Amino acid sequence: MRKKILIVEDNSELLELQRLTLKEAGYQTVTASNGLEALKKARSAAPDLILLDLVLPELDGFAVCESLRKDPATAGLPIIMLTGLSSEFTRFAGLEAGANEYVTKPVSLPELVSRIQYWLA
Repeated sequence: MRKKILIVEDNSELLELQRLTLKEAGYQTVTASNGLEALKKARSAAPDLILLDLVLPELDGFAVCESLRKDPATAGLPIIMLTGLSSEFTRFAGLEAGANEYVTKPVSLPELVSRIQYWLA
């Protein structure tokens, strides 16, 4: 069975690019464009990994990550934060919120697929 990835991104063009890239890499995808939708889909779609932007409407990626870590149903999911925020402070805050990895945009698509493969191995 193909692994399922929840892509959380509010930029529709980036969301579609990530979705197509992951589909070509053999993954099933589910998408969300804001933080509240991300929490709902993380619980209902049962993804194997979450690719999470930080700057989101409704609820930011830090809050989404913290909420997922507090819920026993989603606490063990690998979460890769993928964001344009590259300061040392935001990287630290992302990892403290519970992310397994913090990747800054722009990122090459092969590198992104490689990071996903690592966490799903």
